[in-house]
Amino acid sequence: MAQTVISLLIENEAGATSRIVGLFSQRGYNIESLTVSVTQDPSLSRMTLVTQGEPRVIEQIMKQLNKLIDVLKVSELTATDHIEQEMSLVKVACIGSKRDEVCRLVDIFNGKIIDATPRIYTVRIFGDGSKLDAFVKQLEQASEIVEVVRSGVIGIARGEKALRP
Repeated sequence: MAQTVISLLIENEAGATSRIVGLFSQRGYNIESLTVSVTQDPSLSRMTLVTQGEPRVIEQIMKQLNKLIDVLKVSELTATDHIEQEMSLVKVACIGSKRDEVCRLVDIFNGKIIDATPRIYTVRIFGDGSKLDAFVKQLEQASEIVEVVRSGVIGIARGEKALRP
């Protein structure tokens, strides 16, 4: 089963996100990641969701999404040349020499320490999912991870292609 990133342009109205999530729930499809935000047009929202499935399942998901009244456009980003990014905030315990090792890893992965206390660093890092996974794995070897929060995938088509109403 392949991971699929789907981008939707939807009406920015109460219940729109709920109806989309309900569609997945009713049909037994799993949403691995979901991000939604208003666009430059306040009447529209952009949703990016990640799911997995065989090609025929993804095709069925796309057809069902297109039937929803709140959905204006649907695009399977993984079927085109696109850019995916996530953000992660990681709290890591670091005392003494571990502080230097954590700082080194943050630099290597092009992250940023956005909060520091005598015992905890909070790190912000951007990238694709594999980069964030690798960062967390390296941090686990260097120190104790206290908490990890990930934004979920956001994505956009490369070049001239755009999701417009």
